[in-house]
Parts: sequence; structure tokens; C-alpha cells
Amino acid sequence: MNFRAIFYVLGVLTTSLSVVMYIIAAVAFAVGWQDATPFIKTGAASLIAGVMLLVLSRGDRTVGNREALAIVTLAWMVVPALGALPYVFAGTFESYTDCFFEVMSGFSGTGSSAMTDIEINTPGILIWRSLTQWLGGMGFIVLSLAILPVLGVGGMQLLRAETPGLTQDRIAPRIRVTARIILEVYLLFTVAEILLLTLGGLSVYEATAHAFTTMATGGFSVKNASIEAYQSTYVQIVITLFMLIAATNYFLHYRALRGDLAAFCRDREFLFYIGLLATAIGLICLDLTFRAHTPATSAIRLASFQVVSIVSTTGYSTADFDQWPHLARTVLFVLMLTGGCSGSTGGGIKQFRVLLVVKSAVAELSKLVHPHAVIQIRMGHKPVSQEVLNGVTNFVLLYLGIFTLASVAMACLGLSLESALSSVATTMAGIGPGLGSVGPAKNFAHVPDAGKWVLSGCMLLGRLELYTVVALLSRRFWTMR
Repeated sequence: MNFRAIFYVLGVLTTSLSVVMYIIAAVAFAVGWQDATPFIKTGAASLIAGVMLLVLSRGDRTVGNREALAIVTLAWMVVPALGALPYVFAGTFESYTDCFFEVMSGFSGTGSSAMTDIEINTPGILIWRSLTQWLGGMGFIVLSLAILPVLGVGGMQLLRAETPGLTQDRIAPRIRVTARIILEVYLLFTVAEILLLTLGGLSVYEATAHAFTTMATGGFSVKNASIEAYQSTYVQIVITLFMLIAATNYFLHYRALRGDLAAFCRDREFLFYIGLLATAIGLICLDLTFRAHTPATSAIRLASFQVVSIVSTTGYSTADFDQWPHLARTVLFVLMLTGGCSGSTGGGIKQFRVLLVVKSAVAELSKLVHPHAVIQIRMGHKPVSQEVLNGVTNFVLLYLGIFTLASVAMACLGLSLESALSSVATTMAGIGPGLGSVGPAKNFAHVPDAGKWVLSGCMLLGRLELYTVVALLSRRFWTMR
């Protein structure tokens, strides 16, 4: 293991974090926010840590697969550990556990919060809270589209399917180009949403904070009541649109911006994604209309926003859906496990994997009827290799296995079965609110410290597609030469 290479990358990241801290402090001074000090202190701490790591990195910095795996996981641990310091210096929470939980929720794009009253916090702290999600979302799409496929990490060998039209051979020499393209698209949509939200009456501060968290599919809001606080159909429509965009494969957006709008119609994952959304919205609309006696127009608006919010793993809310009828709540819980499209900032199992599991199940049923039939599973017109099918199956089984173990752990810590299951589902999928005591009208402040560390681990595992973290924890990773 070449630790110098690991120290070098971590040093660059922590030094970059200090620059971000000083930028926030400068903005705070410029606009008159009285909360620059926590960011100045954190900037100094990050700079010192970064310089120390860079000094230790002198010498050979060759990066192999093992070093890359270690860098990916450690970066998502070291940066949040330092990123929690503004909360510590500002006295936002009583314990470092809560500070780390909040910032891990931010960087992982989860949106679960330990804040009992969001609006009492200073603008600088809330902007940092939103910015952690935007930076985490940006880092994740670069990671998932430009770095992990080259390493062949776990489920990420699915690149040929997850980024239609690209292959590992074509993308490997073009990592920088790939990263630049997707970051440009990410930035373009962020700016567009800020402009549209300001047209809807939000201040630049509010529009920026919500655009950061929408495009990252994170869901942090500067209001206690989330998007419901604005009581604006226009704002809900704009945010629904951008949640839908954020959870769609970014290479499809790139093609569309270059004039190939038909790319959406050719992509089977996107069509499955839209079909799932439409089905879920229809079921919840019927349940709200006939069981909760909600007017049809309101039912459509509430169901559309909440379904897109859950499937995209954003986690905003315009209603306390924990009070909805049983069918609606059950549909939302199932949707928590599906997630957004591959190549997006959305979390969860991902639509592509769900679609392949469905196709595999249908194929097995067909074989029961026609035992001698040779059934080839396809995505569009292309056959799916057995290697890809095995990768998807293994990922789903590992995901459900970790979900089960973490749920048992949360139940042992005193949470009800509903709260334990949904808290793990929502943190692994990067959604935010769950059901029961962690529902949309509540928060995670009451969860024991041990539970917050378990859920922080779920956020990390879910965001890094499981295998990166699991590989680092395996004995073979450290003993192989």
C-alpha cells in the first residue's frame, strides 16, 4: 500500500476544504452575517491538516487500485470529520456525534437531520449545511462516472449499462473530460434553478440553499417545514422538476443539451424510472382521494411532489406523509429502496439494478413454463452479460443484508420496528426523512449516539455503493500484495 499517494490526495482535499471555509467567511463578512468565526477556525484547522498530509506524502505517489479504493473511502470520512467543525465552533449541537451526523448527512446527500429547530441557526451555518450536499453530490457523480468504473469496483463494472453509449475503454483515458462535462451540466442546472426560484419569490439566499440541496438530491432546507413553508405551487413545481432532473443519468442530460432529446426515449432505465413514478403517483393519488378524502387536485400535487422527492432520494416534504393512509405510506417505504437512475446524484439501489432484477425474475418465471427455452435478458437491443447480472444480484443481496443487520441494531437501541426499518432505509438510500419517530415532521435528535454512528455508517455505505467501504474493511485488502 502506497500511503504517500493516499496522504497526498487527502492533503489536497483538506487544503481545498480550507479554501471553501475562507470563501464562506468572506461572504459572511461581505453580506453582514455575524458568523464568520467558525469558518475561519475550521479553515485554519483544515489547512494545518492538509499541509501535514502533503508533507507526509513526499516521494512516490503512484496510485493503484488499492490506493484508489482507500482514497475514495477515507476521503468521505476525513472531509466530513473536518467539515463538522463549523457546527462545533458555532455551538450548533451539544455533541460532536450530532455535528458529524449532520455533516455526513450533508456530504452523502442524505438529508437526515439532528437539528430540532433549523430557523434559529445563522445564515452562514445553513448555507454551509446546504453546500455540503452540493459538494457531496458533485463529488459523487464524478466518483461514480469517472473514477469507480476505471477501478472495476463492485457494481461499478456496470459502466457499459449505467452510462449508455460509453465503455470502460473509452472513458478510462478521458477521466478529466468526463468529470468536466458532468460538472458543467451540474453547475448549469444549479444556476437555472436559482434563477427560477428567485422568480418565485424566494430570496437569493433561500433560492441558492435550496438549489444546492435539490441538485444534490439531498433535501436540507432552511425552513423547519421544508418546502411546505412557502405554500407556493410554483415553487413546488420548480423543485419537483429539478428533483426529477437531478435523479436522471447526467450523460442523458449532456446528450439532450447537445440536441439529442431522443436519448431519453432510447434509455430503458429512464423509461422504467418514469413508469415507476407514474404508477406510484397514481396509487397514492387514489389512496389520498378515497381514504383520506383529499380533493383530487391537492392529491395529485401532494403525491407528485412526495413520490419524486422519495424516488430521487431528495427527501423534501410538503406534507407529513407519515399521517397518510397505509397504502400510501407502504408505497413510499418501498420507493425508499429503489433510488434514482445510475449516473445521477440519487442514491438507493438505483433504477437500473431494480429493472434488471425485475427482468431476471420474469425470465425465471418464463423458464418454469418453457424449461428448454433460451431466454436472453436485454436492455433495449443489447443483451446483458451474465457478469453484469451476477454483479447486480450480488449488490442487491449485500444491500439487503446490510439493511437487515443495521435495522436489527437500531431496534436493539430502542427504536420501534417501523422507525428502525425506515431510519436505515432512508439513510442507506440517502433520502432523509423516514416513518414513525423519524418521520418528515420529526428529526433524528432523539436517536441514541450509538444509533447515529450506525446511521452515519449506513450513509457512507449507501453513498459509496457498498463495495468500496466493504473492500477496505476486508482482511484480504490489507494482506494482498
